[in-house]
Amino acid sequence: MLLNKVLRAGVRRGIRLQSSSTATASATASSSSPATSLGFSFDLTDQQKEFQQLARKFAREEIIPVAPAYDKSGEYPFPIIKKAWELGMVNGHIPQEYGGMGLSSFDTCLITEELAYGCTGMQTAIEANSLGQMPVIIAGSDAQKKKYLGRLTEEPLMCVSILKICLSTVVHVFAPMQVAAGATGLAQRALDEATSYALERKTFGKVIAEHQAVSFLLAEMAMKVELARMAYQRAAWEVDQGRRNTYYASIAKAFAGDIANQVATDAVQVFGGNGFNSEYPVEKLMRDAKIYQIYEGTAQIQRLIIAREHLGRAKK
Repeated sequence: MLLNKVLRAGVRRGIRLQSSSTATASATASSSSPATSLGFSFDLTDQQKEFQQLARKFAREEIIPVAPAYDKSGEYPFPIIKKAWELGMVNGHIPQEYGGMGLSSFDTCLITEELAYGCTGMQTAIEANSLGQMPVIIAGSDAQKKKYLGRLTEEPLMCVSILKICLSTVVHVFAPMQVAAGATGLAQRALDEATSYALERKTFGKVIAEHQAVSFLLAEMAMKVELARMAYQRAAWEVDQGRRNTYYASIAKAFAGDIANQVATDAVQVFGGNGFNSEYPVEKLMRDAKIYQIYEGTAQIQRLIIAREHLGRAKK
């Protein structure tokens, strides 16, 4: 128990120091001349790469090995959530002054994608606290923030109720892009599983990846995953710039949700008959993908929002 506390404190202290250094660097950069500003960049910072690698390692070593068992039993994966909390991957949105890491929307979405790669159900359970935290972060008093947010950083608790204050803001600004990041993680997993299988399975004397029909299928899957990633990252970036991101968040959510289903279905196709076998991972990915076209605003609702935003801009 003591070792866990020391480890957790060390990890969080290191992340907070990095966050502070990044904030200082950002402030310095913003005060420099426009000519030296890099603007929009596809490069991740060293800190973001560390977040990404930590979440990626956790997904592959802690989530993937136990996901099938939890899928069958239906048990709540609290042991996994506790491990994620000890590593600082829960409550990332909570500001540093209340014991959290104060991560940006972009940073948290990077983590979301990596966790979803392991299992979207566990990723949702790990990050569900954000829906309960955001109303407090946005509209809570200092005393409320210390009371409720502080408790979440002191022990691995999960939010069991969501305040109604500013809930619409949370749902329409934060949730869609984080859901899009999760859908992208699932799609990346489906692509990776299909690619690995296609490089191993042989027909007519060669691996099926060398058949044009299969290689074209994999190419289409790769195109969709890359574009979905760019969509959610743009939506997250807009928020971090302090701008309204409704248009981009809905595009990200609608597109990523659709391609998660398409890529998972294509992965099953690559696996052939084995795609239906629970001994292979793609049948679960196909089951898990459907929720991304339903919750946090259906695919149809997202299109309604996109059309409204698009036409509103055209009329100005």
